[in-house]
Amino acid sequence: MQKQIVEEMKVKPIIDIQEEIRVRIDFIKNELINSNLKTLVLGISGGQDSTLLGKLAQMAIDELNQEDDDYSFIAMRLPYGIQFDEEDCQLAIEFIKPNKVITSNIKSAVDSIVEDFKNSDVEITDFNKGNIKARIRMVNQYALAGSVGALVLGTDHSSENITGFFTKHGDGACDIAPLFGLNKRQGKQLLRYLNAPSILIDKIPTADLEEEKPANPDEISLGISYDEIDDYLEGKEINVESKNILENHYIKSRHKRILPKTIY
Repeated sequence: MQKQIVEEMKVKPIIDIQEEIRVRIDFIKNELINSNLKTLVLGISGGQDSTLLGKLAQMAIDELNQEDDDYSFIAMRLPYGIQFDEEDCQLAIEFIKPNKVITSNIKSAVDSIVEDFKNSDVEITDFNKGNIKARIRMVNQYALAGSVGALVLGTDHSSENITGFFTKHGDGACDIAPLFGLNKRQGKQLLRYLNAPSILIDKIPTADLEEEKPANPDEISLGISYDEIDDYLEGKEINVESKNILENHYIKSRHKRILPKTIY
C-alpha cells in the first residue's frame, strides 16, 4: 500500500528547493493566465501552509506584473471572533506583502447557523461547528472571488492529503492546490529558503476549529507525527503502529479525494 500511496501523493524523497519554488510559481502563473482572470484569493491563517502559499502567490503576481500591472493577490483574514494567534497572522501578512488584505469575521455567520439548528432541536457538536467554520471561510473566499474575478488557492499538501486532515468542501475546496506533492518538512524547507520568520516555520500545526480543544495540535488529533507521515511519503520505513494509523486515515478519508459519485 505504501508504494501505491507514495505514487499517488507525488512526494519526492529529496527535493531541489529552488526548482520546487520555480515549478509552483510557474504553475500558479499559467493557471491564472489560462483562466483569463487577473486575481488570486487565499485565506491566511498564520500557519505554515498559508504563509508559504501566500508568499508563492505574491511572487507569481509580482512576476506577472512585470509585463502587465493588472494582476493582484488578495490575502483574506477570516477569524472567528478574536483569533488567539492574531500576531502570527499579521507577521505572515508582513512577510507575504500581499497587494491587498481583506478581513471578514466569520463568527456571526457560523453562530447564526448553529442557532438556527437549535431552534429545530438539532444539536451541532463542537466538532461539526469546526467544520462549519472551515466551510464558511471557503464560502467567503468564493464570494470575494466571484465579485472580483479570481482563482481561489488551496493549501492542501501531500501530508495533509494522505490523512484527509481537511474539511470536505471547506479548506479542501479550491481552484488550484499548488503545494500538492510536498510534504510538511519540505514546505518548511521552502519557507526557510524564502527567509520566512522562524516562529511561523516552527509553529506547532493546528486547525484550531474546535472550541472545546482550542489550538489542539494536528499530531494529537491524527495520532501520528508529521515526521512519521513525511518519512512514509518519502518511501522510508516507519513503525508498524504508525503505519497502520496512517493507512487507516488514508482509507477512511478516500471520499474526500474523489469527485461526487454518479451512477457511472
